[in-house]
Amino acid sequence: MQSDCPLISVIVPIYKIERYIGICIESIINQTYRNLEIILVDDGSPDRCPEICDLYAQKDSRIKVIHKKNGGLVSARKAGIIAATGEYIGYVDGDDWVGAGFYESLVSAMKASNADMVCAGQSRDLFEKSFRFCDNVTSGLYEGEKLKKLQTEMMSFGAYHQLGISTYVWNKLFRREVLLQHQLNVDERISIGEDAAVTYPVLMDCKRVYVTDNCAYHYRQREDSMLKSTTSFRDEQMKLRYLYEYLSAFAVEQPEEFRLQKQVDDFVLSICIIRSGGILPNHSYSAFDENFSDKKVVVYSAGTFGQQLVKRFSEQEHCEVVGWLDEDYWEYRRCCMNVDAVESVSALTYDYVLIATVIPTVAEKMKNRLLDCGVSAKKILTVHHNRADSSRLIQQYLGGSTHA
Repeated sequence: MQSDCPLISVIVPIYKIERYIGICIESIINQTYRNLEIILVDDGSPDRCPEICDLYAQKDSRIKVIHKKNGGLVSARKAGIIAATGEYIGYVDGDDWVGAGFYESLVSAMKASNADMVCAGQSRDLFEKSFRFCDNVTSGLYEGEKLKKLQTEMMSFGAYHQLGISTYVWNKLFRREVLLQHQLNVDERISIGEDAAVTYPVLMDCKRVYVTDNCAYHYRQREDSMLKSTTSFRDEQMKLRYLYEYLSAFAVEQPEEFRLQKQVDDFVLSICIIRSGGILPNHSYSAFDENFSDKKVVVYSAGTFGQQLVKRFSEQEHCEVVGWLDEDYWEYRRCCMNVDAVESVSALTYDYVLIATVIPTVAEKMKNRLLDCGVSAKKILTVHHNRADSSRLIQQYLGGSTHA
């Protein structure tokens, strides 16, 4: 291995994505950075993914294929990192793809800064559209006191709820020696927030972190991924408990100055609100800033939060949903969801419009959009953000005492 061209092991977990895996692999083998070890982990995929992986391994000597019994994403990533020999580790989800200069840019930043971890942005591809997102913290090198500040706000940045550093492992490059044990330690029962269980513990072990606005990682938002889980929130509570208890056990081992338990509380609470629709099953709490029981409501946003809201209202007869809005309504209609343009609110009769996002800056933009459509400010409800209650609310959402 040349010292000026360190080996990067790129781990690709694969399960039931035969339609996309070829595009993913092609994007990796065509990287301008050539010193790659590409590890394709077939996690017991029942389609033609195993054959496709083996075909590519015949075409490119840099490709290793692991065929294993299905064990989930965490299990697949563990198998990949055990097989990896690179100095640096990257991840690509098998239905995503990366721009040609993605890894060259990341490894250049890693080498120039002697960082243990490089954090990039992402592009979210939704049919013909692509949206770019970067971390909320400023780009550049973080070390010493500056890194400590980053570590105090990596999971809970500024106005609740925002992340300082995104949870995802796939838009990052890690030094293998810093990543390895944290990846192997992850509880394989975790199936919500798997990335967070790796990213944040690793970040706490880093001496230097470099944040870049590179958005050459393309996250593919598939039609089937746009349609969120139809299971009840009660069915997801245990999955969220596994994540919460794992992160809490990690937090308790860290110095109090990093306020990690509070960060964990805020972070997991936001997931609970989104995946429950912000409504506890016994109606003892609503995430919104005013009571709307038995009222006529319009839901604004058809993402995970909006879908869960509509589903919970249907299950519980909490209120009457008379409209569902989203800027990308046409894309959701392609998924057979009854969503309309935001402008259609003017033709509806309602008591409140519920803005389904936990991010205050996004909520403000959506509120202004409604005001431009003639909606009264008194009829617009957003998620309230009492951070002091996060620990208590976690217990209500997940049921009983939750600290490990």
